[in-house]
Amino acid sequence: MVLSVITLKIYCYYLAQRYVTLCNTVKLQRYLKMHMLKQLQRLNADYPVRYTPFVLCIFFALLCVFTIVGFGVGWLLLALFSGLTLLGLYDMKQTKRSILRNYPVVGHLRFMLEFIRPEIRQYFVESDSEATPFSRSQRSLVYQRAKGESDKRPFGTQLDVKAIGYEWINHSIAPTTIASHDFRITIGADCAQPYSASIFNISAMSFGALSANAILALNSGAKKGGFAHDTGEGSISEHHRVHGGDLIWEIGSGYFGCRNEDGTFNETKFTENATLPQVKMIELKLSQGAKPGHGGMLPGSKVTIEIANARGVPVGVDCISPASHSAFSTPVEMLQFIEKMRNLSGGKPTGFKLCIGHAWEWFAIVKAMQKTGITPDFIVVDGAEGGTGAAPLEFTDYVGSPLQEGLLLVHNTLKGVNLRGKIKIGCAGKVVSAFDISRMMALGADWCNSARGFMFSLGCIQAQTCHTGNCPTGVTTQDAHRQQALVVPDKAERVYQYHAKTMEALKEMVQAAGLQHPQDITAFHISQRVSEGEVRLLANVVPRVKTGSLLDDNISDDHKVYKNYWHKVTADSFLLQIK
Repeated sequence: MVLSVITLKIYCYYLAQRYVTLCNTVKLQRYLKMHMLKQLQRLNADYPVRYTPFVLCIFFALLCVFTIVGFGVGWLLLALFSGLTLLGLYDMKQTKRSILRNYPVVGHLRFMLEFIRPEIRQYFVESDSEATPFSRSQRSLVYQRAKGESDKRPFGTQLDVKAIGYEWINHSIAPTTIASHDFRITIGADCAQPYSASIFNISAMSFGALSANAILALNSGAKKGGFAHDTGEGSISEHHRVHGGDLIWEIGSGYFGCRNEDGTFNETKFTENATLPQVKMIELKLSQGAKPGHGGMLPGSKVTIEIANARGVPVGVDCISPASHSAFSTPVEMLQFIEKMRNLSGGKPTGFKLCIGHAWEWFAIVKAMQKTGITPDFIVVDGAEGGTGAAPLEFTDYVGSPLQEGLLLVHNTLKGVNLRGKIKIGCAGKVVSAFDISRMMALGADWCNSARGFMFSLGCIQAQTCHTGNCPTGVTTQDAHRQQALVVPDKAERVYQYHAKTMEALKEMVQAAGLQHPQDITAFHISQRVSEGEVRLLANVVPRVKTGSLLDDNISDDHKVYKNYWHKVTADSFLLQIK
């Protein structure tokens, strides 16, 4: 018995020692892992690790020279590695492919894999119509148009025309002929400086979120194509000014480019920028689709001299964008602020952008329009599916109204109070093709903006590393080396061609429908499959409000959102008035 107890104790002691040894080993492994990671980060700062394959090609080429001189062997390998070395040098100097400039030699693997990708996907993976968030078909369409390649597809549609939700525009047996694809609308017709805008423009993306070269290319393309470039709330940087393309200046809650040191609105600085001839419209941002109701912060480490100069903030200090505005707190004050900006700008069209959240807050803004007689010249509706700005997952997936629902609410409400004719409506949210634009027009938009569509035209490959600074194509990074991969003249031409080819496709679609302008497209021109055996016009699927129907108390029971909230809001508060 005593022997058994002694044996058990010895065994327990042995297990305890093994456990301690194991713990020490795990700690050692963690320490070594962290130490190696830090060393790699230091090395990468001085010598980009991504150049390693290219450097190895040079090394092996020199090694082959040594073996030939010393032993007379290695000619074949010398030819191989010399060829790869020359290829790497060419990759770093060429201006067509951003990936190859950042990843010489090894970057060709991407294009080799992409070349056989359709076959791999077709037999082993998924269909081209699966969107995460943009499908291969959508991205390919933008790439082809941006590069000036054929966007035609043989052998019929790859879409399931029997799928519930499938939509199409109905054609006419009497097609029209339209002289030009340069479709335009006038925004702010009653302003001192109205703007004739293209119906397809670059959506809000700030310098800081995008690289300097991306901003330069976008604005150069916009200048050549005669369409507008929204600055995003990061204000007007020196890169926006180089090529002179039309700008829509977005004013966010941080009042970048027009702020005092404490972050409040500065009229003098605003006037300096707003009166620039290049600035065509002023847009007050209430919320954005990527992260509605969420403020933002650019860490001080990323606030460079260029960003600080554009935003009017100190270099190296955290740049805060609050979740709400300090210049107003009620709907009436908001409209008075919009009127102030319009006057300070010299009478340029002034409006606001929002992603619809609480319906009653939007209703309160409309009631403030009725009470004050002040109306914005335009409203841009941002859909929750928008996403160039990185955001917490919950905000990306579950906060804010999708574009269709938000656009319909804004359009119908303005119709209901007889203001739709005075206010133009823009929209943004996964708009990349001519049919996307047509559908938004049918739902009530006057023009469309696109952010990710124009990012694709710059060469974005949807790597979804925008927030890391490691964008492989130089679009969303402030890394000086990575930015060099994006060659401005080449990408500016692609931005221009993507816009032009999309407008040409839209012209052909409008002609086929027997119409004269995209604004003629209504919900009666588009059909939707609602079940396996039923098809309805979009006009019979989406809610529609009669003109002037909200001016009296006789609100239809079919419109529950108005029935429930319209009479429970006032122009003096964003809050729901519950008795």
